[in-house]
Amino acid sequence: MDRLERLITRRRRLVLIVWLVIVVVSIPFAGRQTENLTGGGFETAGSGSQVVADALGSDFEGQQAESLSVVIDNRAGDAAKLAAAVDRVQREGFEDVDAVRLDPAAAEAAKASTDPIVIMPLIVEGDRDEAVDAASLMREHLHTGEAGDDLPVHLLGQSALWAGIQELSKEDLEQAEIIGLPIVLIILLFVFGSLAAAALPLALGVTSVVVTGAIVFFLSQVYGMSTFVTNMASMLGIGVAVDYSLFILARYREELENGLSPAEAREVAMRTSGMAVTFSGVTVIVALAGLFLIDAKVVQSMAVGAIVVVGIAVIAAVTLLPALIAALGHRVSRPGKIIGRIKPKPKPKEGPGFWERWTAMLMRRPLPFALAATALMLLIASPALVLKENTAAIAMFPEDFETRVGFELAAQQLGGEGALGPIQLVFDGTNVDGFVASDIEPLPGVKAVTPGVPSRDGKKTLVVVTPDESPESESTLALVDRLRDIRAPVTMHIGGATAQNQDDTAVISGSLWKVAVFVVLLSYLVLLVVLRSVILPLKAVLMNALSVAAAYGVLVMVFQWGWFDSVTGFNSLGYVQAITPALLLAVVFGLSMDYEVFMLSRIKERFHATGDTQKAVSQGLAASAKTISSAALIMVAVFAIFAGTGVPQVKEIGVGLAVAIALDATVVRLVLVPTTMQLMGDFNWWIPKWLDRRLPDMDFESSPTKQEEVVTAA
Repeated sequence: MDRLERLITRRRRLVLIVWLVIVVVSIPFAGRQTENLTGGGFETAGSGSQVVADALGSDFEGQQAESLSVVIDNRAGDAAKLAAAVDRVQREGFEDVDAVRLDPAAAEAAKASTDPIVIMPLIVEGDRDEAVDAASLMREHLHTGEAGDDLPVHLLGQSALWAGIQELSKEDLEQAEIIGLPIVLIILLFVFGSLAAAALPLALGVTSVVVTGAIVFFLSQVYGMSTFVTNMASMLGIGVAVDYSLFILARYREELENGLSPAEAREVAMRTSGMAVTFSGVTVIVALAGLFLIDAKVVQSMAVGAIVVVGIAVIAAVTLLPALIAALGHRVSRPGKIIGRIKPKPKPKEGPGFWERWTAMLMRRPLPFALAATALMLLIASPALVLKENTAAIAMFPEDFETRVGFELAAQQLGGEGALGPIQLVFDGTNVDGFVASDIEPLPGVKAVTPGVPSRDGKKTLVVVTPDESPESESTLALVDRLRDIRAPVTMHIGGATAQNQDDTAVISGSLWKVAVFVVLLSYLVLLVVLRSVILPLKAVLMNALSVAAAYGVLVMVFQWGWFDSVTGFNSLGYVQAITPALLLAVVFGLSMDYEVFMLSRIKERFHATGDTQKAVSQGLAASAKTISSAALIMVAVFAIFAGTGVPQVKEIGVGLAVAIALDATVVRLVLVPTTMQLMGDFNWWIPKWLDRRLPDMDFESSPTKQEEVVTAA
């Protein structure tokens, strides 16, 4: 790290030019990153719903795995406008679209229709992802939902749903970034009191997001990636990049205040906080890699986006940031004229500071404070015991969004929402009519059942069940459960939107324990090496688990129970999106490692200097608490902004991360860490001698010899 810092200082102009070129080249590609993203990615290979989807496309005449239709609102009964709308669909809707086409006979039938809601079925010749991409293009070409010179046109089907989510997510991302960046800048101004210093972390955040956007564009050419990647990368990238640069910049300014020259301060900041940031970033990346244990493309692609943006943030923090610090010199430590008047220079301290007094108060009564903090976290986490997961899509749209409006119009025309999500049963055999009549038709929630359709080879049978209610309703979910419990005379596979929803949810939630084991073991091993203690890593893992559990509890309160709908303006769905818990687990454990390494390494440094646990905790907490609190405040602000602007999926991630980081940086870091360390005393640092000899020496926050002498003398 010393060699890197010296190289960057000598070649800072070259480093700045290289980064400028990278950003300039990345901007046009970052602007196109959503072109090849897909709203799908929830498919579960080998599941019953996937078996049915494959069979529909290959074994049954006139059937298709994906259903997509055009819905035209002709309640005004204007035949001329209806004909014009159909012509517009034929003329403009299929430009550059290969996976979907319109049968001319269906178009002529639509023109002659007298129905108030006209539904034109489309022929889908591609797979699910291709159908979603086609629906996205058609939405753009047809300006769906807008009346124009003829009638409003909507798209209907699961592919249309995910295409709509894709567009809505893009709009929300733009709004979140426009609102979020100025707020982050204001917080940084009050943290540093210098516009130059405040601009640096923000510049790194923007740089990380832009470069990641370009990388996502190129990755999406060869690897299927979910539309949620952009929101995840932007949300995490701004927060992480600002945090990492804040840690290094705060240490640099601290060393300047201790009397070091700018060159010496940069060296200390890089070899301490710079090294800690690098190690923490790698740890976050490895924790996120645990998401690949979930066999769902939507989760894995979001993990890819998060890994890339964290990696770029780390590289920028240890190369671009020191070059900018070297170029700006004292301007990053001196307040400007305006900021200087708003935030005058603090007076010299007399007596112990706030954090010393806070720690002393905790140390006098560590057990009551530790028990109270633990009880609070467990209370917040308790609703997680009834966490309910789902991957439904329709309810994610605002009520006036055109995709949802189109579904409601189609439901009116078809006599109920159940017709929008039929349950498809594929039997590996024939002669099932009697079983269907006796065991399926009488089931609660069944509205209609079609006669069995034989496959091309005559060895399979397709039966379509129309439920009473929508494919995402409790009634239809219960119906699919009943069908799964029935013992059929031959093998029966269950497909359709509801079954796919259940299969996807089962795969994602069923893999959560794998991610948990991976992340917990990784976190423990990392902290074992960094802290050279058997006990402290165990305590840290348990506290991180408390933060995650509390975040789950808040998700249940907000999105499942809807306790705060009147305050937040959210419309609770009655469940939590299935991918949210896994993402929160990996991201929160990774981000908590930043604060854990930053704080406990400072405490460890002071313990080695004083040999007194209480003094070490007090001094280490005083040295790191302000920076951690500032970093957490920025993280919470960024996540809260996304929570306020995103679709429910993004809202959940934003709320969960904001809650977890807020609790981790306050209740955990400022209460549980010091009190439990006081209770354990010297046992904090226990490690078997044989293990101590074999571990590498990873000392991130100890200053070089000259600085140690300054601190010791003080």
